[in-house]
Amino acid sequence: RQKNQKSSGINAEYGTVQPAAPVNKNKKYRKEKPWDTDDIDHWKIEEFKAGDMSSHLLEESSFATLFPKYREKYLQQVWPNVVSCLKEYGVHALLDLIEGSMTVKTTRKTWDPYIIVKARDMIKLLARSVPFEQAKRVLQDEMTCDIIKISNVTRNKERFVKRRQRLVGPNSNTLKALELLTECYIKVQGSTVAALGPYKGIKQVRNIVMDTMNNIHPIYNIKILMTKRELMRDPALANESWDRFLPKFKKKNVQTKKPKKQVVKKKYTPFPPPQQPSKIDLQIESGEYFMKEHERRQKKNEEKGQAQSLKNSQKKKEKEAAFVAPKEENIVAKTLDKENDNSVDIDALKKKLKKKKFKTPAPTTSDANPDSLISPTQSDEPVKKKKKKRKAEVAVSAEPVDTAEPV
Repeated sequence: RQKNQKSSGINAEYGTVQPAAPVNKNKKYRKEKPWDTDDIDHWKIEEFKAGDMSSHLLEESSFATLFPKYREKYLQQVWPNVVSCLKEYGVHALLDLIEGSMTVKTTRKTWDPYIIVKARDMIKLLARSVPFEQAKRVLQDEMTCDIIKISNVTRNKERFVKRRQRLVGPNSNTLKALELLTECYIKVQGSTVAALGPYKGIKQVRNIVMDTMNNIHPIYNIKILMTKRELMRDPALANESWDRFLPKFKKKNVQTKKPKKQVVKKKYTPFPPPQQPSKIDLQIESGEYFMKEHERRQKKNEEKGQAQSLKNSQKKKEKEAAFVAPKEENIVAKTLDKENDNSVDIDALKKKLKKKKFKTPAPTTSDANPDSLISPTQSDEPVKKKKKKRKAEVAVSAEPVDTAEPV
């Protein structure tokens, strides 16, 4: 009876009826959970420890990835560390240098069912030039990785290289700023960007990389991230919209000025230009107009074949020209020509004779002093040649020179 009174909302003491509280239809069959308090974080990922899995895995799972030739030397040095790192989780690792591949597979000792996916990500990062010290961090529960493909964004190679360099920045300053703001490790290698870090940071990195390759400078995204970082510190703005604080950048389409074409003005003539012959007129002139359809096709094919054969012959000549040996110079014939060439330059000879005129004639054997013919070793007194020469030069300069040529 008491139960009935309570359920109907009757107050036994005063005998008055109280209205029952309205019950939500969705929560009609829900029961109270005294153990579920507000301080419990439902989104927290519990750490998976050894012994949490009751039995071993039923089947073997394996993943393999190829690596480039230039990574072979580094992987050989680091592979013992990779094997020992994965051995803690009960995963077996293989390095095949002949095939150029890395393989990871589960064993009976594997105590974490998801670790094989993490191990696959690790060998992928190692193949994309990420150092082992960074790649092994992906095995942690809070960490993930993303390999972003950037080669298919732009077709122009020069444009692609410029935008990729813009992502790195001068002295890798832009890349370092992104790493600090997103708390991720970023590696730009070839046609891919490898990122490693927490889930939130990886999402930001992907957006920034794709924006950069779509011609949006990374400095704009860096400024937005910096302002967000400052706003996060203020608890008063936790439940407010941040749109009014974030910088807004207008898209400017700056067109490059093309050089104007110089139009040459023609002389004005009152007469119109002569009328050009029509297609039918040209066909009548060549005789093609009176041909049948199959004859026209045949003629076209013949002309096409002739043009092709002419082009092929030209290409063949160009190819053969590379294999033709250069003409060698006949050195023997040149030397013989020089020997046979007895032509005398008269002007040069005249100049030579003029120079000789100024010099005094050498004494003949008849006029010469017999003492002068004796060698200096045989004579008693040493002969002073320099003084004699100087005296002779003074004498020649004192005498009047006859410049007239002998007839």
